[in-house]
Amino acid sequence: AYAAEFFRWFAEEAVRTPGDFRAAPSGDKRILVTHQPIGVSLLITPWNFPLTIPSRKLAAALAAGCTVIIKPAEETPGTCLELARALDGGRVDDRIEHIWRPGKTWYKVIGDLKNGKTPVVVLHGGPGMAHNYCISIAELIAQSGRAAILYDQIGCGLSTHIPEAPAEFWQPELFMEELQLLVEHLGISENYSIIGQSWGGMLGMQFAITRPHGLKSLVVADSPSSMKVWVSEANRLRDQLPADVQATLLKHEAAETTTDPEYLEAVQVFYDQHVCRIPLPAWAQESFDQAAIDPTVYGTMNGPSEFHVIGSLKEWDITDDLHKIDVPTMLVSGFYDEATPDMVKIIHERIPGATWELFPES
Repeated sequence: AYAAEFFRWFAEEAVRTPGDFRAAPSGDKRILVTHQPIGVSLLITPWNFPLTIPSRKLAAALAAGCTVIIKPAEETPGTCLELARALDGGRVDDRIEHIWRPGKTWYKVIGDLKNGKTPVVVLHGGPGMAHNYCISIAELIAQSGRAAILYDQIGCGLSTHIPEAPAEFWQPELFMEELQLLVEHLGISENYSIIGQSWGGMLGMQFAITRPHGLKSLVVADSPSSMKVWVSEANRLRDQLPADVQATLLKHEAAETTTDPEYLEAVQVFYDQHVCRIPLPAWAQESFDQAAIDPTVYGTMNGPSEFHVIGSLKEWDITDDLHKIDVPTMLVSGFYDEATPDMVKIIHERIPGATWELFPES
């Protein structure tokens, strides 16, 4: 009620400021002064009055017709979030950061987490490719009435970057901890589903193997359960590339010049066949662009390319534990996918009751 009074006061104040007349310096004219919005207002609020002070600032800016960006104190972000939901009828598009040990995890909620339907957490690939290319996945989920949660895993996108971290820091367990803390932070740890693409599916499966309480279902798109199988299948596909492309790849891998434009151009030939077979959408290009600016996570965990895996994931293999996944699971892949049908078949045979949708032209 106390905070609500500020909204009433400033709403009435806006009515009381229609403008006024002033005499011009010449003395023979009058000037009309009108009040208009000044533009975007950035509001920074302290922790100790997490509702009343934001209300004062919000009310004044909104009454004047200004767009508002509010940065709440790190200690009390939830109060401002609930205030935003109240102002927007519960439909607010959440953009917030979750603070944990290594830094900040950026996330965005599309939809209403409290509408009674199980929300879906979207795990992007890479590692380190960021959420951008998964926006279309989240939008499809939202069409079903479920809330979708996009987030940038630590080390990429809008989350904290840690390029100085040692190689041993970048392990799957780090991202499993991040995922668990995120669902707890969002208040959905008792009821949520996961969809993971590529590395996101790998992370989703390893997470599901631990049988976390509250996980209701799992979708794995274009993912392996073993990096040795992944590399073996990638090299089989690579052998089908033109001879000159293969020679370029081998030359630069042997010389350890995998950042050379010639090598990257040769890698792109593979990607055009087995990663994205259509002109790269803008949102997917955004993911690649941000990874190129800071390749720490991908380079450390994977390596310079999809088929030259020399990072910390080189020996990663959860195949023998797949039988421990006890939630309904769907596998999704394409015929031309670098996650080949033979690779996905291994997973399908080991997760109890799993279904598999293979797209023949993808």
